[in-house]
Amino acid sequence: MTITRRTLLAASAAFVAAPALAQSKTMTLVVPFPPGGSTDALARLLQSNLQTKLGRVVVVENKSGAAGALGAAQVAKSAPDGSSFLVTFDSHAVIPTILDKPPVDVEKDLIPVFLVGTAPYVIAANAGKPYKSFADVIAACKASPGAVKYASVGIGTLGHLAMTVLGKKAGVEIMHVPYRGGGPAMNDVLGGHVDLIAGSAALVAAQLGTNMLRPILQLGRERLPILPDTPTAIEAGFPDFETLAWWGVFAPAGTPPDIVAGMAKSVKEILSEPSISAQLKDTQQMTLLLEDGAAFKTFFDKQVAYWGIHSA
Repeated sequence: MTITRRTLLAASAAFVAAPALAQSKTMTLVVPFPPGGSTDALARLLQSNLQTKLGRVVVVENKSGAAGALGAAQVAKSAPDGSSFLVTFDSHAVIPTILDKPPVDVEKDLIPVFLVGTAPYVIAANAGKPYKSFADVIAACKASPGAVKYASVGIGTLGHLAMTVLGKKAGVEIMHVPYRGGGPAMNDVLGGHVDLIAGSAALVAAQLGTNMLRPILQLGRERLPILPDTPTAIEAGFPDFETLAWWGVFAPAGTPPDIVAGMAKSVKEILSEPSISAQLKDTQQMTLLLEDGAAFKTFFDKQVAYWGIHSA
């Protein structure tokens, strides 16, 4: 083919149009859990604000299952053009160790885009149950093995892993009842179908004013201001034990750096708005970190390594 000025101009136009075409597509924020949990709430907050900021149609799609792995795999297989992002939770870091054949390689198939923040896990009891402290739970488990049941948002999630580690340290077994998300888990705890829940402070905080839930242990290093009378695990006799929830955004591997950086910039601008940051702190009990790129990757790699050891 003869290269002329006309063919060069046509090729240049096509090159310029390609990113524009990708930007014109609907953006999908995939949440790998059902509606009702803190991750879903974050995604819907981002959805409405991204739509306004970017002038694009932005939708939230809930695809639950396998501790978040199914939704993560869907994003990993999506076109790396800025049309699909994963808005996920701390369980993302334990996928490699809890699944024999995970449908996604979380360290290779997805790019860390933005780390929103962290919050401690909290163990809480249905207020109608007799447990006023974690020591009460341990005593009940010793007196009647298998009688005490707790809910988590799924097998292998941090709530499940934290309770397993605490049970081993205390020499008891607490029966695990897994759910596909925070909403269904909380509903069954409030309904009295299970005794306890091990969930993020965000999930537990929403029920604190109902008198239906009693926090008995928090898993951060310091007590939350909203739970001044609830001891930490460290205070309760579990040295150096900490379990943090975290929320982050990922993109398919191969997504161009400018698209990744653009998404991170947009999310940071949205979450830095005083009213929105206050909302996340008040309703989700988050400590906002607002980190992108290398900082998020470092944090994520440490979480994968830490829970890889504790999941063994």
